[in-house]
Amino acid sequence: MSDSSPAPADPATAASAAVLDVWCELQCPDCRTALDDVRALRARYGDRLEVRLRHFPLERHKHAFAAAQAAEEAMEQRQAWAYVEAVLGRVEELDRRGEPFLVEVAGELGLDADEFDTALIDGRHILIVDADQAEGKAIGVTGTPTYVVAGELLDGGKSQEGLRERIEEIVDRLLAGQGA
Repeated sequence: MSDSSPAPADPATAASAAVLDVWCELQCPDCRTALDDVRALRARYGDRLEVRLRHFPLERHKHAFAAAQAAEEAMEQRQAWAYVEAVLGRVEELDRRGEPFLVEVAGELGLDADEFDTALIDGRHILIVDADQAEGKAIGVTGTPTYVVAGELLDGGKSQEGLRERIEEIVDRLLAGQGA
């Protein structure tokens, strides 16, 4: 999912943004914890940091693949981050209720819940989720959350300790090199 902070109005700003890929799965309690760091990074850098959610559903979480597809539908409806945050905030409920919960959250956010239901049935977003997962495996992602910034892979599944600071160091260096 390439939905990030609101798109910069100035195309020159978009070209100078650093990119942070966040490999995540929406049934992962560690990803819920990591959300505070992602929010802080988005607040600190605004449109100078493009935060991209990348899907890496884990087999041990039976609703993670459907949740990734639902997040893609939320992106289609221009509410990706609101949806992701709402689902991650209630991972236990997703674990208990599965796909009906994903559709319910869409409705709570004012999204077209019927379209979510249809998207989960027809599988229109499966290829995007599969592609993210394959790319993640190819670059060495083994768990979630994992961050990639400036080609550096940072595994938050092992520990979140110090990761935000490390990401900030890398982003600050990138932005200084771009004259931002």
